[in-house]
Amino acid sequence: MPWSEVSIMEQREEFVGLASQPDSNIRLLCRRFGVSPTTGYELLRRFRERGRGGLVDQSRRPDHSPRRCSQVIEEAVLRLRDHHPVWGARKLRRRLADTGTTGLPSPSTVHQILLRHGRVDPKESAKHR
Repeated sequence: MPWSEVSIMEQREEFVGLASQPDSNIRLLCRRFGVSPTTGYELLRRFRERGRGGLVDQSRRPDHSPRRCSQVIEEAVLRLRDHHPVWGARKLRRRLADTGTTGLPSPSTVHQILLRHGRVDPKESAKHR
């Protein structure tokens, strides 16, 4: 008899089904299925709230990034870069600071802004290392 393959969703459904029975030992089931109790209780909570859809893998991407710089700063960096396409992140940040712009991010963050918006050519960057 060949081994039967069980998908993750089927395992989660079985876990929730067994855990939903009266007098079930959740921690024992967690050990049996190889998940932490925190994960087991989280699966049960999501199943109660959303049904079968709550058992699907959730995105690990954060809902928001509280330390991300503001849209105004990003636009200022991009506008200055468009006027001076050969300036790097350090010079752009320094120039914005000289003009009185406050709340500026670090030069590495300015560089990430340029990368995110396609203002840096990776081939050109590799030449200057």
